Amino acid sequence: MARRQTTSKDVAELAGVSRTTVSFVLNDVPGVKITNETRKRVLQAARELDYYPTAAARTLASGKTQRIGLILGEGHERLAADAFLPSFLQGITSSLHRRNYLLVLQLAEDVPSHEAYVRLIREQQVDGLILSGARSDDPLLKELADDQFPLILHGQPEGCDLPAVDVDNRAGGYQATTHLIGLGHRRIGFISNAPLSYAGARDRFAGYCQALGEHAIVLDDDLVQTAVFMPDSAQVAMKAMLELAERPTAVFAASDVVAVGAMSAIQGAGLRIPEDIAVVGFDDIFLAAYLQPPLTTVRVPAYGLGWTAAEVLINLLEGEEGISHVTLETELVVRASCGARSQPPA
Repeated sequence: MARRQTTSKDVAELAGVSRTTVSFVLNDVPGVKITNETRKRVLQAARELDYYPTAAARTLASGKTQRIGLILGEGHERLAADAFLPSFLQGITSSLHRRNYLLVLQLAEDVPSHEAYVRLIREQQVDGLILSGARSDDPLLKELADDQFPLILHGQPEGCDLPAVDVDNRAGGYQATTHLIGLGHRRIGFISNAPLSYAGARDRFAGYCQALGEHAIVLDDDLVQTAVFMPDSAQVAMKAMLELAERPTAVFAASDVVAVGAMSAIQGAGLRIPEDIAVVGFDDIFLAAYLQPPLTTVRVPAYGLGWTAAEVLINLLEGEEGISHVTLETELVVRASCGARSQPPA
């Protein structure tokens, strides 16, 4: 016969206190006066009975769910192909586990943004929210700001003052393009990883433009293409540049996933990388070092972004002083796809 599950009533009877007192002690509810002797009796009874409060009990006692919501502004197709995301999620969950929080994941594609917001926040399913991939034209941002609900953005949309964690995308785009210019390239294509309404894509493009301007290279609209997260859209963008009367000698792809599609189109056209067209990506996903040729790219600390987003949000929730805007640095990792001497592996 299965053993009956121990309840708070059992602990209360063994300790000689009320179930309310058991809840207060085991959930460490602040502001409740309980003597040290009573607290010790409750803890000892809980140990003897091997009792742990359920998540529901903790919520009732503290008024908190101990859950953090994550809304990803991307669909299932991109989620399957996004090699950046696993490390980002691992960083979030590592932080949450350390701080005794759970993660509730919601794709914006599954439920319209407003409904996802209502379900996760208005129905009090989570204590705070991480919003990744917000667009500058997303009306949800104003609603979140007006409600003053604890949240942090992954990415900083233009004109938005909400707390945010991101890398310096503009500096990374500048670094990648400057590197190609330093190798002698003047016709450098740009393929975005997303529409420019997304903050990261916009800032990477701004870094590309800044590098061209500083070296007196006129921006050629024919060399600027938009991909939509996926390798196949990057293939289409790259093929359009290859059909130009004067094709580019180098390409900066604003994500490694986009770079994979661009490289496929280049090699499919019978051209060599980097001898005919040099390629630089962005993110330094795990597979970047194993492509043929290995991909030069701007390394993004994906794990660190996830960890920092969760840490900053929990600090806000728990009233700890700290910064609410964090920008992490990028690093150029030179491999064979750009034609320069490769760096030793990190």
